[in-house]
Amino acid sequence: MGVFIIAEIGINHNGDLAIAKQLIDLAKECGCDAVKFQKRTIDIVYTLDFLASPRQSPWGSTQRHQKAGLEFGKKEYDELDAYCQDMGIPWFASAWDVESQKFLAPYNRPYNKVASAMLTYRPLLEMIAAEGKPTFISTGMSTFDQIAAALEIFQKHRTPYTLMHCISTYPCPDEDCHIRTIQVLKERYRCPVGYSGHELGILPSVLAVAMGAEAIERHITLDRAMYGSDQAASLEKRGLQLLVRDCRLVEVVLSDGQKRILPAEVEVEKKLRYFREP
Repeated sequence: MGVFIIAEIGINHNGDLAIAKQLIDLAKECGCDAVKFQKRTIDIVYTLDFLASPRQSPWGSTQRHQKAGLEFGKKEYDELDAYCQDMGIPWFASAWDVESQKFLAPYNRPYNKVASAMLTYRPLLEMIAAEGKPTFISTGMSTFDQIAAALEIFQKHRTPYTLMHCISTYPCPDEDCHIRTIQVLKERYRCPVGYSGHELGILPSVLAVAMGAEAIERHITLDRAMYGSDQAASLEKRGLQLLVRDCRLVEVVLSDGQKRILPAEVEVEKKLRYFREP
């Protein structure tokens, strides 16, 4: 199987179910393998002081208004679940707290995701690993020791996982992507490794596949100019089309490394190698 491409919708739907469905359509049309959302219980993830602090947004003037405006509840997830089934594309989500993982549990999601920010939160890791579903584990902001500690939990539960090399800046400058880290993670942990990218373009993601990344995750959007902190580091339709095309071409272009004379070269040889030894 080729590289697994995840379209990260995250919170780029801006709390609008119609936009979420358009993003699912976009991912399906461009040939992605799955879409991903984010789920938070805002009164657990954020402090009361933070939620009460000022922030202007389409939903009001505090952080609470903004965070609550971006969250979908059961009604919306039920509809998204049915829509993804109708569209024939799997969905899953990264939970940012234990209650959110409990919320997601009833849905027939084929995968789990550990966000970089949650890599050191052991209660959540234990719950995710106990489900036994293949899990993508992002490694932004994390040391080797922190990654190893997280993997021990999944190994204990015998839950398959894919590490996702990640740099947690939004957007991430190309020079900070450090794509060779994929090879380091592969050698150090002897497991599948992918790449969760936040760069503006697609080159680092394509190079990641050339470096052996088995999964690519990128945020997607209808328009980078839309409201939202993740929009600028997301791909619009044309960018996503190119990403999927080029990532899937990498394996074909690299081939198996064997030196051979292709049949088409034989005909060219007849024209170009006019000199023959007696």
